[in-house]
Amino acid sequence: RIAGLEVKRIINEPTAAALAYGIDKKQGDNIVAVYDLGGGTFDISIIEIDSNDGDQTFEVLATNGDTHLGGEDFDNRLINYLADEFKKEQGLDLRNDPLAMQRLKEAAEKAKIELSSTTQTEVNLPYITADATGPKHLVVKITRAKLESLVEDLIQRSLEPLKVALADADLSVSDINEVILVGGQTRMP
Repeated sequence: RIAGLEVKRIINEPTAAALAYGIDKKQGDNIVAVYDLGGGTFDISIIEIDSNDGDQTFEVLATNGDTHLGGEDFDNRLINYLADEFKKEQGLDLRNDPLAMQRLKEAAEKAKIELSSTTQTEVNLPYITADATGPKHLVVKITRAKLESLVEDLIQRSLEPLKVALADADLSVSDINEVILVGGQTRMP
């Protein structure tokens, strides 16, 4: 109303996501799972779409999630892997150096994004730190398969809220017509 618009109806975020992905353009009744894995949280919503004489009604049948699961957890797995590899090679723990950790965090995020479109990338951070013998460099090749193995348990963790949401909605996986992936972390292969 503040913007001068007439409010017809307020919808929740999963319904808005379903509309944004064009699910309202589909014919007939549908049951949709909105899998939302953002930076800090994970939510799953089961939405029923009823079509009636050209009108559609969206009803959230169930929702569940994990407020402690998100893209940051995936990033941290890669950051820790890179720090561990550096420690094995150089004998220094980058976790004790805030500036090095910031550079490592940025490089890990970039590598994760690159691995969405390629099967291997290299994290190369010259002069990441130094000791009495001089500057140290971090150079680690990482494959998509390695990244997937680092985060497999996080992906599995997202399945439990999905099972609970399906049970709450009294549905099975075969009842779901569409799955909508929302949130940056869902772009990871």
